[in-house]
Amino acid sequence: MADPASYRPRTGEVPTSPGVYRFRDPDGRVIYVGKAKNLRSRLASYFQDPNGLHPKTRAMVFTAASVEWTVVGSELEALQLEYTWIKQYTPRFNIMYRDDKSYPYLAVTMNEKYPRVQVMRGDKRKGVKYFGPFHPAKAIRETVDLMLRVFPVRTCSSGVFRRAELSGRPCLMGYIDKCAAPCVDRISQAGHRQLAQDFCDFMAGDAQKYIRRLEGQMKEAVADLRYEDAARRRDDIAALKRVFERNAVVLSESTEADIFAFADDELEAAVQVFHVRDGRIRGQRGWVVEKVEDVSGATMVEQLLEQVYGSLEDTSRIPREVLVPELPENADQVAALLSGMRGAQVSLRVPQRGDKRSLMETVKENAVLALRVHKTRRSGDLTTRSAALRELQDALELPEPLLRIECYDISHVSGTNVVGSMVVVEDGMPKKADYRKFSVTGDAARDDTAAMRNVLTRRFRHYLEDQERNGTFATGEIALETDPADEGPSGAPADGPPSRRFAYPPSLVVVDGGPPQVASAVQALADLGITDLPVVGLAKRLEELWLPGEEFPLVLPRASQGLYMLQRIRDESHRFAITFHREKRGKSMVSSVLDGIEGLGPAKQKVLLKHFGSVKRIRAASVDQLQEARGIGPALAATVHGALHPEISASENEPTEPNEPTEATEADDMASADRVTQGINLTTGEILD
Repeated sequence: MADPASYRPRTGEVPTSPGVYRFRDPDGRVIYVGKAKNLRSRLASYFQDPNGLHPKTRAMVFTAASVEWTVVGSELEALQLEYTWIKQYTPRFNIMYRDDKSYPYLAVTMNEKYPRVQVMRGDKRKGVKYFGPFHPAKAIRETVDLMLRVFPVRTCSSGVFRRAELSGRPCLMGYIDKCAAPCVDRISQAGHRQLAQDFCDFMAGDAQKYIRRLEGQMKEAVADLRYEDAARRRDDIAALKRVFERNAVVLSESTEADIFAFADDELEAAVQVFHVRDGRIRGQRGWVVEKVEDVSGATMVEQLLEQVYGSLEDTSRIPREVLVPELPENADQVAALLSGMRGAQVSLRVPQRGDKRSLMETVKENAVLALRVHKTRRSGDLTTRSAALRELQDALELPEPLLRIECYDISHVSGTNVVGSMVVVEDGMPKKADYRKFSVTGDAARDDTAAMRNVLTRRFRHYLEDQERNGTFATGEIALETDPADEGPSGAPADGPPSRRFAYPPSLVVVDGGPPQVASAVQALADLGITDLPVVGLAKRLEELWLPGEEFPLVLPRASQGLYMLQRIRDESHRFAITFHREKRGKSMVSSVLDGIEGLGPAKQKVLLKHFGSVKRIRAASVDQLQEARGIGPALAATVHGALHPEISASENEPTEPNEPTEATEADDMASADRVTQGINLTTGEILD
């Protein structure tokens, strides 16, 4: 760890203007972003007596190796730049209110011929009616399930709807009377649209009309002694009342607000928000975050609002009113920022009395309970992870804490479809966004050790290239040029812009295997000039640790938390490699007779298939007919025809007289033609068109 005094800027160098500052670690990674009205005064506070700092602030300044700043013209500009950099760099020491999903809404697609009820996220679409937001999404599905008893509107996808139309049979929802089945004309288009409109009217608050209508139908059924119908109406009324109670009015119907509240201690904070739309609580969300500094409630409110609303793709969903427990110091600038995002005025204030104050107290109670539950659940996990990392560090005699561990594994079947995987653990927790998978081909695929060497060479070559390109990492953007065969966890190339995930080395490299794999990994690093990275192998047979150059393994106790952590990391890398291998093997096991024809690439294969409809028709076509397809010339048509009719090519080379085939020859030709299949799935044996 660096001594803060080694990079402390001179007092006269730091301006007294407003600005934004960044702390970087020795590898150039941005680990903290902050803003200040007075940069000189703010930065000086980080370099006081370390014993007087907040524990996480102390850890941050000792982890950092440099600090830099940017002067701006106003506090509003500082606020905007701070948020931009936090979103860009995702610093590990900033308070991050992470939420990987947008608001879930209940949507009715009134712009379709047959409106559909579904859960939607993302940008709003024209002609679609939205209700919400709801949180969690389970609340929407429960609401829809209750509503479909009374308003059986279509919920199926377009594909399911078309299949039902063609087959003349409705889907399961139609059979259980939770869909009016317009796909098979059980209800007219106009009738179904009216049903969807009734659904929307009920969700908009006009509930009593429909409840009274059902009560009247129930009484009529009882008078006519139709007790089963009366019981169904009774259950429908109960369902609608449950939905109505869930969306009960708590404020005036014109209220559109988000109400935030906090509960915190020295190290963590829980945040809860109630989304109120049309006077009704439509949803609830919550976060639990670690506090890096001993920040005030006003500062937390500012950071929360800029991150929560800044991450919205559809900023029109920012409400007219935002109620918070404490106003930030620069409340006017924050309100101006939110108003600019929304494109309309946003009121930021603290409720003082009345129903809104009472509702905020309810939100506060939820935050207190959330923090209490989080502390109970997390205490054991956090203690265990910390103990495991310390135990590993001591067992391997490493000078630095194991902040980042990378584990590598190779997967194949008898040397075919060789792939490699890399999984990442930071602070004892998996970081799946940094997982990578590698395709290994050529000489590198001859055995496990060569494949391991290839994978590590590719991964750390990128690190060295970036280090050389960026020098000391003092300034500039960190970008990574990766091998096209290196893919992210979703299959995307690892070189997506901008990528800073591999611009710094791990604290420990773990390989799945024994001495051969460890030696291969060490050799790969040595060839690149990297000699200071610790490497360890975890062998499956006895679960022992192999260190480079050691004759005997390091054996940890079976109850060791450090061993458990390495086993989990190793198993995760194996799972990730196996998943990619199966995917690659599955693709390779589907072949087509068109593959391998000289001059016929994937694009022209698609042209032929689109023109003729199937490989069977391509085989039946003559050379002249093949030329009718766009882009297929005489030479290529002759090549394709010859490849699909090898028996004709063979007969042309035979010295026998033409037009005099025997019966046996004709039968052989037919059998030969039958053996030319359009495409075969080698797993199932199914012939593909």
